[in-house]
Amino acid sequence: EKGKDPASAEEIVPLLDEITEELRFIDGEQHVILNGRDVNGMIRTEAVSKAASDVSAIPEVRKFLFDMQRNIANSNDVIMDGRDIGTVVLPDAELKIFLTAKPEVRAKRRVLQLAEKGITAKYEDVLDDILKRDWNDSHRETAPLKQAEGAIYIDNSDILLADDIENVKRIVLEAKCR
Repeated sequence: EKGKDPASAEEIVPLLDEITEELRFIDGEQHVILNGRDVNGMIRTEAVSKAASDVSAIPEVRKFLFDMQRNIANSNDVIMDGRDIGTVVLPDAELKIFLTAKPEVRAKRRVLQLAEKGITAKYEDVLDDILKRDWNDSHRETAPLKQAEGAIYIDNSDILLADDIENVKRIVLEAKCR
C-alpha cells in the first residue's frame, strides 16, 4: 500500500516500527488486526502472496515475524500455518503437520478461489507464481521452506477438502493437544 519494493530491505525495514498487530475473534472466526484495521481478507490475496516471498527473505522482517508469531502463540492457543512455523517459529509445537499438494493442484485451487472472489486469473500465471515462490522459499538463506523434524506429512493433492479436514481433526485428537 505504501508503494515500497517488497524485496528492498532499505525500503521495508523502516516500516516495521510502524506495525501493531493483534488477533481478534469476530463471529467465531479469527481475524488479524494490523494497525487497528481488519486485514483478514487482504492477507490471502494474490498481490500479498506474491510480495510475501520477497519481503519474508529480509532477515529483519523474519526476526520481526518470528517475535510476533511467538508472542501470539505464547498468549493464545493457536493453529498456525506458514512455511517455517514448525522449523523456525515454533520448533517445539505440540503437533506439526507438513501439509502440501502438487503445484498444479494448488494452482487450480487458487484459480478457483480467485474466481469465487470475482477475480480472473490465468492458470499458467498462477502456476508460474507458485513454482517461483516454492523455489525462492526453499532456497532462501533465512528460514527456508522444509518439512520440520517430527512433522506429519500430508499430501492432499488427491483429497477432498472435507476429507482433509476430517483427517487433520483426527490427527489433532489422537495427539491429544490441549
